[in-house]
Amino acid sequence: MCKLWAACALGRSMSHSSSQGINRRVFRFTARPLHLPNPMRRLWSHRLLTLLQLTRMALVFTAIADGWCGLALSRAAVAWPGRASFASVMNGWQFLALSAVSIGLYGFGMSLNDIIDRRRDRQISPTRPIPSGRVSIAMAHLICLALLALALGAGWMFRSWGGSDLSISLVIVTLALIWFYDVAGKYLVGLGLVTLGLVRFSQALIPSLHEGPPYHPLVWHPLWLLNHVALLSAVCYQWEEKRPVLNIRHWLGVLLCLGAIDAGAIWLIGTRGGSGTFAENIHLDFRLLAPVAATLGFVLVARQVRRRSTTQREAGQATMLYGLLWLIVYDAVFAGLWAHWAVGVGILLLLPVAYFSVKVMRWWSKLLAASQRPEFKRAGS
Repeated sequence: MCKLWAACALGRSMSHSSSQGINRRVFRFTARPLHLPNPMRRLWSHRLLTLLQLTRMALVFTAIADGWCGLALSRAAVAWPGRASFASVMNGWQFLALSAVSIGLYGFGMSLNDIIDRRRDRQISPTRPIPSGRVSIAMAHLICLALLALALGAGWMFRSWGGSDLSISLVIVTLALIWFYDVAGKYLVGLGLVTLGLVRFSQALIPSLHEGPPYHPLVWHPLWLLNHVALLSAVCYQWEEKRPVLNIRHWLGVLLCLGAIDAGAIWLIGTRGGSGTFAENIHLDFRLLAPVAATLGFVLVARQVRRRSTTQREAGQATMLYGLLWLIVYDAVFAGLWAHWAVGVGILLLLPVAYFSVKVMRWWSKLLAASQRPEFKRAGS
């Protein structure tokens, strides 16, 4: 009996001590702090991503490259052909101001587009910053106005630091073209496609157009951007099967408008752009084979994208992305051959930067979306 009592007492004490150990271990486990992300850091990450998505800043490097090329051509023009030094082409303050102009113009156009299309985006793109509620309409207007002020202020600084006398006027013209496209041009099909090209054309002229002869150091550069963007937009518009449908009349209108602009600009520079012959004034020489080769290269890229895509819409979206990135290739070719090879290499380095910016933005968006707490709704609510 004593042995039985002793065994029971020992069992109770062992069970009590073991339960205490278990409880102690459980308490120690639950008392450890959970390593959750910093809420403030996550909040700022969301806000920064929303701002970048609203302004499409991943592709702003294409606009910066256009401006850099125009500035390099303008500064190197006095030392043609092929005698410009790197020091004569480079002006750090002008390149910095022109970068700010490009950021302001690009961000203004993209944010204004989202503000105008906010009701339409609720139906077809509900995850965009405005329809999703991540940014209020008032804040979107504030961002848009801030980018407008940045473009104008940086344009004034560029002019003050020795830029073209027409730079401020061309900034205003570019802003007007952006506003026209966002408000009305994109609903006019053919005219809207030409307007997209004219935006790039006008922006490329900001650092390089002058009041008197030779007016522009190399007219081929802005014309190449004009034609590439307009025709690229037309092809992708048709592949993505947008509405209204792009018909033969729209195509003829686009081609006639581009032909008229090209002919007018070439005639003006060729006949009044200097004391040389027509061919000399427009710099018609073997170096033009390089941008022609770049154009053929992009045609091959677009063909491969179309062949590997499962749908026309997918092909149109991918081709538009690669086509905008290809603008950097044109800028690098023109700057490298007509200004200085080092400037061309520097501009070309913006291509991987722009490409990886697009990739990082997509990865960042998916990462933040996955970090959100799931929202449960009652069935039928």
